[in-house]
Amino acid sequence: MSARRFGLIVIGDELLSGKRRDKHFPKLVELLGARGLELEWVRFISDDAALIEQTLRETLAGGDIVFSCGGIGATPDDRTRACAAAALGVPLERHPDGVAELEARFGGPVTPDQRLRLVEFPQGAAIIPNPVNRVPGFSIREHYFVPGFPNMAWPMIEWVLDHHYAHLHAPGSRTEQAISVDGARESDVIPLMERFVSAHPDLKLSCLPSTEPQGYRLELGLRGPTEAVTPGMEELRAEVERLGFPWTPVEIVPEQ
Repeated sequence: MSARRFGLIVIGDELLSGKRRDKHFPKLVELLGARGLELEWVRFISDDAALIEQTLRETLAGGDIVFSCGGIGATPDDRTRACAAAALGVPLERHPDGVAELEARFGGPVTPDQRLRLVEFPQGAAIIPNPVNRVPGFSIREHYFVPGFPNMAWPMIEWVLDHHYAHLHAPGSRTEQAISVDGARESDVIPLMERFVSAHPDLKLSCLPSTEPQGYRLELGLRGPTEAVTPGMEELRAEVERLGFPWTPVEIVPEQ
């Protein structure tokens, strides 16, 4: 797996109020997974300018590859462009390549000036092409800012992944397997898990407990390099059997 980490920021009051349901998080997981990459973290934040600026100051200092969805329009509640500039300590400036995209979109000089706000980006930014309406997003210091509209954001994110990070792609290099363990509680498998995690630092071991009418049940999952997951799962199953618990395989189905 690449040592680079990917993060996601999703911005919008409408998401936190429940008016709309986020679709970017599962889609980015899907887009990264198809390329053998993983999402390490996600933040959902409101349109509050101070919070956006604070968040970007933190993520810009972290060294991760970050996608930010939302808040790059021209209305007063679209604050991401100005907040990114403030977090970077640079002014906003009209991007010439962005202006050219708008002129191609509208067939000539762009008026009124409100439209030109769409291509006012932090000084030093590059544009991200928008295949839907040619109103670009922008990137700076491995932060990639795209619209909140999924039909625009997702192909723009794919363009970034394929244009800038093709060298990190490793399709099929990572996989996940899981088993269901009947009758087991978390306390029954903690020593087993501690030994396993210590012996296999390259694998991510998860434990999802549940209670059923007929008793307790755990789902133990392994995620990591494909060549390590299968032998790791064989070892994990053997350990479960030694504890006296029956298990059954679990089909891993990506959430929609």
